[in-house]
Amino acid sequence: MRLCFASNNAHKLDEIRPLLPPGLELLSLADIGCHEELPETQPTLEGNARQKAQYVWDHYGVACFADDTGLEVAALGGEPGVYSARYAGPQREAADNVAKLLRELGDEPNRQARFRTVIALVLSASDVREFSGEVPGTIATAPSGERGFGYDPVFIPSEGDGRTFAAMTLAEKNQLSHRARAVAGLVEQLKTLN
Repeated sequence: MRLCFASNNAHKLDEIRPLLPPGLELLSLADIGCHEELPETQPTLEGNARQKAQYVWDHYGVACFADDTGLEVAALGGEPGVYSARYAGPQREAADNVAKLLRELGDEPNRQARFRTVIALVLSASDVREFSGEVPGTIATAPSGERGFGYDPVFIPSEGDGRTFAAMTLAEKNQLSHRARAVAGLVEQLKTLN
């Protein structure tokens, strides 16, 4: 089976590839000739995931899945949420987003947060499925770790050993992460299709 992952984020492709069942050929947007920016104009993670996957199906006719992920911080009323990638502006710079998050939180004692991923799978015009995963945690007071991407340097998962996602190996992160949990639901569905 050939399936496109509707993302231009190489880090996400690297995270997801080892989680998929053998025999599945994972295609990137570049592999199918899609070089334009996918639309993300919906007010929810669910809406954005569906919009991106549907766009690929409508314009390229390729079975596809797309994700949208948000970091939701309790003390900030759920921000940055659906705007996580663009929190500090349209340039989508992870370091700027992390810096803004830490500024907004300041010395706030409540640092509870959760990462949430929603995946939309479009297999045909009438067959759209959705999967989600989340992981609770806290926001560190300063970045730690050299791995990962996005908010990984400041997100400490509750189920971990006190390290941020950026201080973990990819294999360790995939044991706990929101994206891995959403992908697990996707994989179970894909197994039923083969």
